[in-house]
Amino acid sequence: MSGAAQETTTTAAAGSVGPHRRARMKLLYHHAVSNALYLVLAPVAAAVALRASRVTAADLAAAREHLAANLPLAVALLGVAAVLATVYLIRRPRPVYLLDFACYKPGGEHVVTRETFMAQSMKAGAFTDDNLAFQRKILERSGLGQGTYFPAAVLNSPPNPCMAEARREAEQVMFGAIDGVLAKTGVRARDIGVVVVNCSLFNPTPSLSAMIVNHYKLRGNVATYNLGGMGCSAGLISIDLAKQLLQVHRNSYALVVSMENITLNWYWGNNRSMLVSNCLFRMGGAAILLSNRGGDRRRAKYQLLHTVRTHHGADDRAYRCVFQEEDDSGTVGVALSKDLMAVAGEALRTNITTLGPLVLPMSEQILFLASLVARKVFGLAGVKPYIPDFKMAFEHFCIHAGGRAVLDTIEKNLALTGWHMEPSRMTLYRWGNTSSSSLWYELAYAEAKGRVRRGHRAWQIAFGSGFKCNSAVWKALRTIAPAADDRNPWADEIHNFPVEVPKVETVAASS
Repeated sequence: MSGAAQETTTTAAAGSVGPHRRARMKLLYHHAVSNALYLVLAPVAAAVALRASRVTAADLAAAREHLAANLPLAVALLGVAAVLATVYLIRRPRPVYLLDFACYKPGGEHVVTRETFMAQSMKAGAFTDDNLAFQRKILERSGLGQGTYFPAAVLNSPPNPCMAEARREAEQVMFGAIDGVLAKTGVRARDIGVVVVNCSLFNPTPSLSAMIVNHYKLRGNVATYNLGGMGCSAGLISIDLAKQLLQVHRNSYALVVSMENITLNWYWGNNRSMLVSNCLFRMGGAAILLSNRGGDRRRAKYQLLHTVRTHHGADDRAYRCVFQEEDDSGTVGVALSKDLMAVAGEALRTNITTLGPLVLPMSEQILFLASLVARKVFGLAGVKPYIPDFKMAFEHFCIHAGGRAVLDTIEKNLALTGWHMEPSRMTLYRWGNTSSSSLWYELAYAEAKGRVRRGHRAWQIAFGSGFKCNSAVWKALRTIAPAADDRNPWADEIHNFPVEVPKVETVAASS
């Protein structure tokens, strides 16, 4: 072997060893900091044990005499401790449990392939040849597969979007998901005390929540809420609202329904910033059943640990980056700004700055603080900002499948692996952008793969118009057996995933 070849081989070997060595050193540091308390207390515990072993009968007798002499003070202290403990137990937030959730899976008559999509677009006669080519290009690079779903109104020839068809789509999605979650949990509809529905673009009268009350004949004092116009992150807003309501309503169930409606929101114009949403959004929805009953912990799947909401609506650029308006010809659509990815990145940074101290281990917080002090206090401009390793805090990541660019950006910024991104990418491929419900198709994917174990933590991240970035953190209360859930939307096809999605340059993404 020549000297040059030997040098190249040695350099390559060193390069491959370096990252592994750094990873081992960081893991060792993480364990040392995580167990620092035990390391500090071990000598103290040893000293206490040694002292206790030398206690004599005379020492015990003296202690009893001292206690008898100060009995009123001891009783008073015990009483104060009991009162404080009672106040704490009364005022502490009630745990919120996720009993189960269900995702709607449309029938085969709703399947839309790329060829079907383009055929329907051409039949519509509303798009120019250039914009038909643009849509084909978006589809090819979107990350969506050949098995996503559209409502019947869009697939009909000719399409017939109308209020009746929009209601029909809403009923199919909502009732299909709710039927699934009620069957999974065995909870009776009349036992539900809170209903929160979110659908951004379709808000009929009576409301979607009223449709649920009427269909399931819910009791007269049920508390209902209908969230509209809040974008793809509204699902986690609904979870946060339900959590707060469950702090007030004792021993109650809260039903959360997250969905979007395609029928009346298909764009029939030629503004390219509005055409992107046609290519990405698909039919879907999810129903989630929450409980604050202590006895439900044994059968619940998850416990809600944290919700963090970030709103950048005060900034005009963020406010207008996803905007429903009329185009030049008067056709209504949702326009996506070129600033979308930059705005999403800023919202994500704000959100994780709030979430980080709640979930990150102390080892990561120390590194982040050290880099911040080095740059801000000592003025060391050469020190890069430390990006915390969120893989130390979570086993599962459910990132809103808004589009390929969204997933690529978060994968890079959070230094996630392909395994961590798999639920989000496969959800985008299999179901498309189902708006606020996409997070639940992703969690269902992790369950169907048998990846969720007791004690695992899952981080749901969603972005939406306004502009908002919201997070929810769940802790698995038991190991989820894939075979036990035949209503999982992935159940009969999970063996086909993951699939290879070709890497191409991303044209656009939707939030």
